[in-house]
Amino acid sequence: MPENSTSRTPADFWFDPLCPWAWMTSRWMLEVEKVRDVEVRWHVMSLAVLNESRLDELPEEYQEMMRTKAWGPVRVVVAAQQKHGDEVVGPLYTALGTRFHNNGEGPTREAVAGALADVGLPAELIEYADSDAYDKELRASHQEGIDKVGQDVGTPVIAVPGPDGEQIAFFGPVVTPAPKGEEAAKLWDGTLLVASIPGFYEIKRTRTQGPVFD
Repeated sequence: MPENSTSRTPADFWFDPLCPWAWMTSRWMLEVEKVRDVEVRWHVMSLAVLNESRLDELPEEYQEMMRTKAWGPVRVVVAAQQKHGDEVVGPLYTALGTRFHNNGEGPTREAVAGALADVGLPAELIEYADSDAYDKELRASHQEGIDKVGQDVGTPVIAVPGPDGEQIAFFGPVVTPAPKGEEAAKLWDGTLLVASIPGFYEIKRTRTQGPVFD
């Protein structure tokens, strides 16, 4: 793989750290970086923003999660990005996801504070969990991703350069456990193949198991 990252294909990845399925996909993308000339660029999207206009239509438990748990983590990530640069987003997402999902801590304030400490970011960033100071930037990042695929999706969204210069963007893939090695490469190649077909929209089957964190 080339040492110079500028020669690698950028893959823009929009995530909400709350979502375990986006977490699975993100771990697969780290494998893809090892087996294909791809560099992931991390961006925030927000399930709270995505669902705010239709919150009353959602199950009560999900509504409660959107109101009480969904805003804090993404706000902290955006604040960290604004204050410390794009390069902190990927490591902070890894720290958050590891605590939320692999370690079973969930999206608690304590877990977010622990993730900040894990990557050496200032502890005071946790205060942005309850602040709308960077909500404009959060919404702009979210909208950039969702504009590429439409409103009827969730997280993650991935976008890569297409052969004609236009980006190819898609939701997912939803997969568990996160494929590794050659399996990761095969899924990447296949996903790009179907996503590049004009008019292609969806492949889906019933999920028979939840996310497998390893």
